[in-house]
Amino acid sequence: MEFFRSYLDKLSNAIREVDFGLLDQAARLIDAARRTNGKVIVVGNGGSAAIASHVALDLTKTGGVRAVSFNEVDLITCFANDYGYEKWVEKAIEFYADTRDLLILISSSGSSSNIINGALKGRELGLNIVSLSGFSSSNPLRQLGHISLWVDSSDYNIVEMTHNAWLLSIVERLVRDTLTE
Repeated sequence: MEFFRSYLDKLSNAIREVDFGLLDQAARLIDAARRTNGKVIVVGNGGSAAIASHVALDLTKTGGVRAVSFNEVDLITCFANDYGYEKWVEKAIEFYADTRDLLILISSSGSSSNIINGALKGRELGLNIVSLSGFSSSNPLRQLGHISLWVDSSDYNIVEMTHNAWLLSIVERLVRDTLTE
């Protein structure tokens, strides 16, 4: 029993330790993409890829925002085979991103080379980037996001569940509130 109490306390604390202003700014960037007929591109690896799919679907279905995640096996394996795994996100962004789009890049460690390269490509293209990371406070992804949401933990499950909660809270904000600038 004590394990679950301790674990869920740790998760609850991580979720609450967010700058609410940054969540609001991220929601506004997503809403701006929607209003300008842009799309939101959400990308991650492993558990973060599952979060990316979930959030992209909820943004589209309930939030009225065109959103995609690059989780198609053929896309990943083709680009990884042709350009290298560390470049597949960068190449997908190069091929699919438009100037009004927003990138949401998720990496628990903040040091996944494919996600970092995607952030660099997004910056090169002039896209706004919301990054979600954990582990080291000086991780590379955190430095590349225009809005950087960081979890002060090196426990993968805590980081991933916190990212999921934060992103879904943004979806709920978009659904329930009309955002104005």
